[in-house]
Amino acid sequence: MLSVVPIKDALELVLNRFGAKKTSTEMVSLIEAHGRRLAEDIIAQEDVPDFNRSTVDGFAVQSADLRGCSDSIPALLQKSGESLMGQPNETALLPGNCVYVPTGGALPPGADAMVMLEFTEDLGGGQFAFYKPAAPGANLILRGEDLRQGEAILKAGRKIGVADTGTLAALGVNSVPVFSKPIVGILSTGDELVPPTEDLQPGQIRDVNTDMLRAAVEEQNGMAICKGIVKDDYAALRDACMDLIPKVDILLVSGGTSVGEKDNMPKIMTELGEMLIHGLAVKPGKPTILGEMEGKAVFGLPGNPVAAFFIFDYLAKPLILAMQGGTPEADTVEARLTRAVSSNHGREEFVLARLDGTEAEPVPSKSGLISTVSRANAYFIIPRDQEGLPKGALIQVTRL
Repeated sequence: MLSVVPIKDALELVLNRFGAKKTSTEMVSLIEAHGRRLAEDIIAQEDVPDFNRSTVDGFAVQSADLRGCSDSIPALLQKSGESLMGQPNETALLPGNCVYVPTGGALPPGADAMVMLEFTEDLGGGQFAFYKPAAPGANLILRGEDLRQGEAILKAGRKIGVADTGTLAALGVNSVPVFSKPIVGILSTGDELVPPTEDLQPGQIRDVNTDMLRAAVEEQNGMAICKGIVKDDYAALRDACMDLIPKVDILLVSGGTSVGEKDNMPKIMTELGEMLIHGLAVKPGKPTILGEMEGKAVFGLPGNPVAAFFIFDYLAKPLILAMQGGTPEADTVEARLTRAVSSNHGREEFVLARLDGTEAEPVPSKSGLISTVSRANAYFIIPRDQEGLPKGALIQVTRL
């Protein structure tokens, strides 16, 4: 018999026991940094921009010179120069004068506003008529308005996105400190398993979990070491675990986790380390193992692919992220069930769903049918103390 615990308690144990262990820090190029997690705060070493720049094509002015001007009573200013793109403008603007500045160009000292060309008229002889007043700061980006020197722009643990890459480029950051990728060992056990590349013989099934878990690990910036398929043999599985543990930060073993004659993982976990949990009050995923070997987290995942998918997502993914200073970002929305769903197992139940706007259609599934996950785009959880949910019930749905 398994002594089951709630899956939320298992997650708390995982993060408390292993979540404080961070991977090392490495420097990568800005190009390689996208999608990685920052190991240090990024502090702006300069103002961006480092000059007052125009957002329009027009004239730099002193706003006081245009006070009260209108279509019938324009202000008349003398053009005293122009700014060149990529060049500083160090000649001060005097009252009664204007300076032509292209979009993105530097304002001269003394100017506090820009006026678009459309609101001016060339009267000849360098004199221009201005038909609309301009407030101080109009059509400008001030020095340091984007990034200010000394400001912590991006925090440690942040996943570097597309916009962050642009921010780092604006700061001239070419090498970025990131957490190293956690190394995750993966092996599948089962006499019935063959690689996906092989033709099936009667009684055989293809190994789904190795490639699925590798993809899941790499999606979270982990680095997978795949041992492949190990037969339901105590010594072979023990040797495979002993070989992987020194090389990895986390070990994922799928299959062999229940209490059957050929379920060797519980015995190996106890012999080589410490069994922390054997059994979760959840469906699918009841025969899950959580243990520790040589200070590393070991997850014994059910061999059934749907169960392995959910248990990885709920327990292993948060640890992979925590080792990089991150946390899961659940994408949850409220939706109504399109039909009733029964549940009387005394366990929390993960239910796949097809989310369409504000409606969630449950997707019939069994723990061995991985294609049902591909047909779904979300899931919801039925609490262990509820015997299902009625049609029309409001539920929290997590997008896949």
